[in-house]
Amino acid sequence: MSASNLIFLKLGGSLITDKDQPETALVDQIHMLLSQISAWRADNPQQRLLLGHGSGSFGHHAAAQFDTRAGVRSLEQGLGYQQVWYSARKLNQIVLDQARLLNLPLIAFPPSACVVADNHEITTWNFQPLTHAFDLGLVPLVYGDVVSDLSLGGTILSTEDLFSYLAPRLRPDRILLAGKVQGVYADFPHNQQLLPHLSAYVEVGKFVQGSASLDVTGGMVSKVQAMQALCRSIDGLSVQIFSAVTPGSLRLALDGGAIGTIID
Repeated sequence: MSASNLIFLKLGGSLITDKDQPETALVDQIHMLLSQISAWRADNPQQRLLLGHGSGSFGHHAAAQFDTRAGVRSLEQGLGYQQVWYSARKLNQIVLDQARLLNLPLIAFPPSACVVADNHEITTWNFQPLTHAFDLGLVPLVYGDVVSDLSLGGTILSTEDLFSYLAPRLRPDRILLAGKVQGVYADFPHNQQLLPHLSAYVEVGKFVQGSASLDVTGGMVSKVQAMQALCRSIDGLSVQIFSAVTPGSLRLALDGGAIGTIID
């Protein structure tokens, strides 16, 4: 049994929505992914899981329209902030509804209700209710969302931002980032050279590019760099970036299978 017995898992926005069609959830795919999680939990009752998901075509289109990530300083931007919040919440409810059909006990902790940031950096988060959910045998769920920001008025934090704050405090053994792309490629956008392993100390900005679809919180470069920083600061942590489109691939990753790109 591992040291902390805790895994962070993100279901990427590109995986659970059509990122090029506003507010279009891939409901069957969400159900398929959650069913794999449910089966894995049944076989690993002692393992704790923190689940997160991106906003995909729900949050990102509204966010781009009002440039919410950059700040909220006017009444018009405030209405945009509310629209992003509403869109993100709508997708979160779809995930919760599908989990309920599978008797997967998710409980959501919306960042907009409990996180305060300062220039995109989280300063305050009482995550005690979240950790208490583990004790109750539940799966806490976070997601990309708007938050109050002391310098910017308001902003958007991605699931990776949330994981980056929680990881040093909860110290998971593994972070799994499930998306549509097979992993990290050395030759983006040609995507012929998948990197099965990536050191936490390699500079990736020269060969890894951003997201092909609209993503206001940063694409692959910022994701990889954030995860490398976590691996450098947390002993024994590994991060896995992989595609979970194929049925069974998410379960394989949860079981420790070597798919996609592993950062350590």
